[in-house]
Amino acid sequence: MTVLTTPSPVFDCRSDFADELIALARADERIIAVCNDSVGSSNLVAFRAEFPDRLVNVGIAEQDLVGVAAGLANAGYVPFVSAAAPFLTGRALEQIKADVAYSERHVVLCGQSPGMAYGELGPTHHSIEDLSWMRAVPGLRVVVPADPAQTRAAVRWAVASGHPCYLRVPRFKVPVVTPPGAPFETGRAVRLAEGGDVTVIAVGTMVSRALAAAELLAAQGISARVVNMTFVEPLDVAEVMAAAEDTGAIVTAEEGLLSGGLGAAVAKVVVERRPVPVRMLGVPGFAPTGSTAFLLDHFGLTAEGVAAAAREVVGRM
Repeated sequence: MTVLTTPSPVFDCRSDFADELIALARADERIIAVCNDSVGSSNLVAFRAEFPDRLVNVGIAEQDLVGVAAGLANAGYVPFVSAAAPFLTGRALEQIKADVAYSERHVVLCGQSPGMAYGELGPTHHSIEDLSWMRAVPGLRVVVPADPAQTRAAVRWAVASGHPCYLRVPRFKVPVVTPPGAPFETGRAVRLAEGGDVTVIAVGTMVSRALAAAELLAAQGISARVVNMTFVEPLDVAEVMAAAEDTGAIVTAEEGLLSGGLGAAVAKVVVERRPVPVRMLGVPGFAPTGSTAFLLDHFGLTAEGVAAAAREVVGRM
């Protein structure tokens, strides 16, 4: 079990994204970065300095951003499209659907600063709908790394996969939660803690909070399994089924909209195959103005909030 009994150092996964992309680009001339006037916020300054002819800046034109990337992929390149998640997914959804997914182009869509990472900038800059939107696009893999190690693994996986994918790169700093040697495979979750009373299935920034919640629950006599569901699409159905069968109760936690995201994906599996009590934690609608920490607390996306949801769902068994 991964434990978080003492405060752990936290990391900005965007740095690991950028460093791994540079390392791969040194060995693979197909890799090219495409951005929308976001060189700084995408941490692509060092990439541009080393590969000035392999960074395409289309300006603030997200539909062109994705269209250009699809053309580059058609020419044999592996484009990493890096932009703020709300604008990449919201403004260019048609191009993502038609030019990338339907056309089966090997484009890596990198949604930077997703969830409510932009805090006080408000609902226009929150990317809470992206998991729902991207899950709805057929053929698009949706990947949500939980820490620096998984972010680097996701970049490597994206190059090797040969498929269009959406990679959610967190801005909100997170601790290390991935055990050394943990697998990173398409559609495979990582079980981080064992437990028999309830399973918490989390993604991204919520994984470390789910682990902290498991510690709180253990002190109250409740044994919680914690699963990092790295791939929201394709979902690890076997891991969801194991959670339902072994623990009989599930809590999902995501920094995103409840409609159509991780919780909805898990609930669909459960209701169709093995009905058990499920409690979904996420964002129910547009968020108020406030810091990221305030917003996560407001919606119960904290260790205490996850623990409370777990106690509730166990009580429904």
